[in-house]
Formats: sequence, structure tokens, C-alpha cells
Amino acid sequence: MSDTLAATDLTKRFGDLVAVDGVTFAVAPGEVVGLLGANGAGKTTTIKMLIGLLAPTSGTARLLGKAPDADVRRRLGYVPQGLGLYSDLTVAENFSFVVGSYGVRSARLPAGLQQVGGRLVRQVSLGTQRQLAFACALEHRPDVLILDEPTSGVEPLGASRLWDRIRSEAERGVGVLVSTHSMLEAKECDRLLLMVDGCILGEGTEADIVGSTTATVVHADGWKAAFEALSGEGRIVMLAGRTVRVVDDDPEAVSQSLAEAGIEATVEVVPATIDERMASLATR
Repeated sequence: MSDTLAATDLTKRFGDLVAVDGVTFAVAPGEVVGLLGANGAGKTTTIKMLIGLLAPTSGTARLLGKAPDADVRRRLGYVPQGLGLYSDLTVAENFSFVVGSYGVRSARLPAGLQQVGGRLVRQVSLGTQRQLAFACALEHRPDVLILDEPTSGVEPLGASRLWDRIRSEAERGVGVLVSTHSMLEAKECDRLLLMVDGCILGEGTEADIVGSTTATVVHADGWKAAFEALSGEGRIVMLAGRTVRVVDDDPEAVSQSLAEAGIEATVEVVPATIDERMASLATR
């Protein structure tokens, strides 16, 4: 069976700005792929090219093996970052309008939304709005699903329910692409693509992407002083709670800098997180 989504050397320029630079990847049927990157990495621009909402400067995008035109988009379920709902229509009116555009007639509003069916979309919570956007995207049983930051701003239980639905779609053979900057969402994916400054710089599991990158964990009572002492030397210094972590650096040099600042501390070398790997790549 062919890939549900495929990008080949996909590039997008806006004047002198290269927003997406030679991106190549594919999503197989039944696979959940996470497109992981910080805000501004190029994730949404890539998605818009894949579904034909934005013309690439060069390279090719394929949706279910075809150019992403209006006909093939009928087999797509898409939840954009802004949800694509009409705030001045009711929940029920939004549902009827969107599923009708896919050719579905007489669709019934899902049970979980029926109590708020008569309310305007702007009057319901963000979690309910996302639930509605998912329902609209899935009612016509699409063959491919693209979700741009699908659970952003949703409380944990609501996010878990949305991910249950994503998994059920993948189990019936739907290829799923999820863009996110959340590690909680990334852990739900079968495979990750790490996007930095418009390029795919890592692919695979979390361990594959982190590779040999390490973090030096600083154990010190004066964590604020340690953070300030290390931050002024051009290092990548991050905080996890009150724990100072220095990314991809020589632990002996870190210890020396702390000692010179008069800070008593011990250091420990551990594998970096994906967030720390992204920060390391962004500074190169």
C-alpha cells in the first residue's frame, strides 16, 4: 500500500526567508508520525504545502499518492491550529456545514456535543471546540488525518480522549501526521521528525533523535546563582524546575566555572531530552 502522505525535497521561500528547506518524509497507512519543532520551525508551512493550501517553491507534495487538489482533499481529515470553526455559528451548525462540505448528509452531532449543540462556538470552552473540530474532521471517515497542534490548551483528560480517538483512527489504517512542540504529544507517536529552522534534522524514536547528546545536571543549593554563573558564558543552560541543566558541554568545564564563581556544586552527566537536543541544534 502506498504512503498516505509524502514530501520530496519540499521547499518554500518567502522572499529571502527560507521557511521550509528540502524536507523529505512519508507517512504510511496506520502510522502516527509526529512533526516536532519549536514555534516558527516550519511545521505549519509544511502541512499547508502537503494539503495544497500553499504552493511549494520547489519539490513535490503527495496526498494519497496524488497532487493535493480539491478532489483528493475530500479523503483528508484536517484540524488546523486555529480549528477552522465559525465563531458566530452554533456547534450544531458548524458540524452540519463542515461535514456537508465532505458530502455527508444527515449526520448526527456526536453524543458528547449534543448538550451544547445550540450554543455559539465562541461560547464554549477550547476543549469543546477541539472536540467539535475532531468530530468535523472524522465524520466522513478520512483515509489520512493531519492535526496541527491538536491538544494545545486542552486539559489533560480531554487531551487523553482526543489521543484515544487518534489511535483508533490509526488502527483502522488511517495515516496520521501530528505537528507539535509538546513532548507529551510526541510520546504518543510511532515515529518522530525533528524540525529545526525549516529542516528535518532528526528522525526516529526519542532515543534516536537525542543520540549522543548529553546534559550536565548541576546539583547545588544555590540554583539561581548557578544558573546565572553558567548562562553568561555562551552555554545552553536550561531549567527543569529548580534543576540547572547544561546541554552538550564538558562537565569538567562546567564544574570549573561553578568553582570560579564560588558555588559549591556537584555535576552529573545524563542523556539530553528532545527539547535540549532541539536547543543544541538551533545554536549550530
